[in-house]
Amino acid sequence: MLYKRSSALFKAAEHVIPGGVNSPVRAFKAVGGTPIFAKSAKGAYVYDEDGNRYIDYINSWGPMVLGHAFDPVVDAVIAKAKQGTSFGMPTEIETKIAELAVSMVPNIDKIRFVNSGTEACMSAVRLARGYTKKDKIIKFAGCYHGHSDAFLIQAGSGAVTFGSPNSPGVTQGTAKDTLLARYNDIDSVNELIEANVGEIACIILEPVAGNMGCIPPKPDFLIDLRRLCDAHSILLIFDEVMTGFRLAKGGAQELYRVNADIVCFGKVIGGGLPVGAFAARAEIMNFLAPLGPVYQAGTLSGNPLAMAAGLAMLTELNSDENVFMRLAEKTEFLHKGCSEALNKYDVVHTINRVGSMISIHFAKNEVIDFESSAKGDNATFKAFFHGMLNEGIYIAPSAFETWFISDALSYKDLEDTISAVEKVAATL
Repeated sequence: MLYKRSSALFKAAEHVIPGGVNSPVRAFKAVGGTPIFAKSAKGAYVYDEDGNRYIDYINSWGPMVLGHAFDPVVDAVIAKAKQGTSFGMPTEIETKIAELAVSMVPNIDKIRFVNSGTEACMSAVRLARGYTKKDKIIKFAGCYHGHSDAFLIQAGSGAVTFGSPNSPGVTQGTAKDTLLARYNDIDSVNELIEANVGEIACIILEPVAGNMGCIPPKPDFLIDLRRLCDAHSILLIFDEVMTGFRLAKGGAQELYRVNADIVCFGKVIGGGLPVGAFAARAEIMNFLAPLGPVYQAGTLSGNPLAMAAGLAMLTELNSDENVFMRLAEKTEFLHKGCSEALNKYDVVHTINRVGSMISIHFAKNEVIDFESSAKGDNATFKAFFHGMLNEGIYIAPSAFETWFISDALSYKDLEDTISAVEKVAATL
């Protein structure tokens, strides 16, 4: 494929935007080459500035669960924009989407809308600290909760050590309150709790990891986390920015039948517009200002365009009884076909899948956490990525990102993808 215009646009962007992009993964640093500049998208396809069409498995990193430019969402945004794009005042539509979200998700009474998943997770941790009157948090290596200071922490030399900043600008003072556990390793969590008795406000995790590739929780891992939190008066936070309204109507809580104390949302809840949210039982949410002492605010929170998009999306997902089954079936079909194609040419790999999230890890052994994910063959991934791109298949430009399946994908699209995997596998 030709990328002449994308290349020119990237060079122009580099002069005025750091690295030429507004989010680092878009720069293709992990895979090499020049980023593709999108021009338009519809359904299962995205079109670049050079006129190339791709079957899309990024789907704006998750929110396009029903496909790009989904008509009810587009129509809702257009209609709302004609009435005004922002007021800085309460609007009725905020209550409507809040009522719908609360009705769909287990164990929440109230929800507050913000502008991104990062903001949702940051606010959830602040709320947990204010509610419990404790400072420390536990997060898991490889789980990404946005770029808030408290989350940009890497592991120390041992399980019970404090974390250390892995980004300049994050202070040691911030890092000392963030403890690192290993995903899918309940013993590492218990060790941290025992070393910090009475000091831990919350445990935050992606119930299905999506930022070290797709990694599902081991059986009973979430149940054991819930048990530990109950035993030590710790709040359990599910970062469902990726999984919320994608894996089931009620997200991972519904899928795994485990209740979190606070749940964070993003992606799907905004229908493709910048939206995040966090939700909990009333007793916890009532600690937020203006009712309680924990401050959180945002000028554009509850923006009417974003609320209109989100309401249209959630309404569709709530009314379609079979959408999550269709998504899971399509993902299973893709999983089977890709595995057969890679096995045909003896390409070492393992595939993880939950619902409509899937990843191909070029690793020999089971991928269950960040350490095992990092053992994947990055050179093979780079070759695979560019091979797929040349075949008109757009996957995440990083081995540590999940693929997102949309309901707009036809089985012909999936078959074409599997054929592309087989063709590329022959070259690896």
